[in-house]
Amino acid sequence: MEERNNERNNLSARSAVLSALLGSHPPQLAARHLVRIGALFGIAEGTVRVALSRMVAAGDLVQSSGRYTLSDRLIERQGRQDESRDPHTRPWDGTWEIAVVTAERRAPADRATFRHTMTALRLAELREGTWLRPANLLRQWPESVTAQCTLIDGRPHGDPTPLLWDLDGWAGEARRLESALDRAEGLTEGFLVSAAVVRHLLADPLLPGELLPGDWPGSRLRARYDDFDRHYRELLYRHLTD
Repeated sequence: MEERNNERNNLSARSAVLSALLGSHPPQLAARHLVRIGALFGIAEGTVRVALSRMVAAGDLVQSSGRYTLSDRLIERQGRQDESRDPHTRPWDGTWEIAVVTAERRAPADRATFRHTMTALRLAELREGTWLRPANLLRQWPESVTAQCTLIDGRPHGDPTPLLWDLDGWAGEARRLESALDRAEGLTEGFLVSAAVVRHLLADPLLPGELLPGDWPGSRLRARYDDFDRHYRELLYRHLTD
């Protein structure tokens, strides 16, 4: 219980606002609703409103008539979040996507942005500048990647999966979160567990079944979370509109 209380007390106003909006479709909520969400975590109304003003100034949110909407940049993040819950995959024929960085003289900020993009595309770095993953996802390569990389379709000799992803670690955390969903009580704890599950699904490499260990919990966690989320959203809506 002490650990849960510490997590509750450490949640910032910005984190509470972002989690609420990223989980809303459309990603728009009234200021009074965001204040009520902050109150679940003991965050004062004034603190929430200051956070909202700062997030608008930083370009994270757009404000209109007392309602706050995610900016385009964060709507893209919501799209990735939604994709992690319902991934678009295709049958795998054994081919791997390989992206080799061939651009020169990239600024540190550009390299950091590139690394974020590649991680969002669920590629892993085998060595400096060499990224790869099984070619089982339906998606387009963004121009920021094609401008910096040579793209290759190939078939590694042997399975590089253990070098690229900690599958045992991901599976262990997924099972812990399944149990947490079963134990979650009330709006506050449900909000925190929900956010943790969404973060974890974003880290799922979405590998084809041929490369996964037995009893992989990915699909089970998604199904369990979908059930939990439907029920939780109903409770949260009633709380916000009561």
